[in-house]
Amino acid sequence: MPNRHPQLKLIAPTASPEEAAAIVAALEQFMRATAPAPPQAPEHGDPWHRAAILEGVEREHRSDVPNPWINT
Repeated sequence: MPNRHPQLKLIAPTASPEEAAAIVAALEQFMRATAPAPPQAPEHGDPWHRAAILEGVEREHRSDVPNPWINT
């Protein structure tokens, strides 16, 4: 895996602090602009996981309806 955060250092000692900051900022901007895109998450994952997520979501809390798994 390539190093995503290489250490940048200034090798020209005659640059002012403002010039050095501008150079480093330009290099960081270039590295962000040319970085590979992150991998996309699969749109259709595990169908069992999706069903569990959808089943676990309720629109409103239904306290008046007893839970058939607990209140038998």
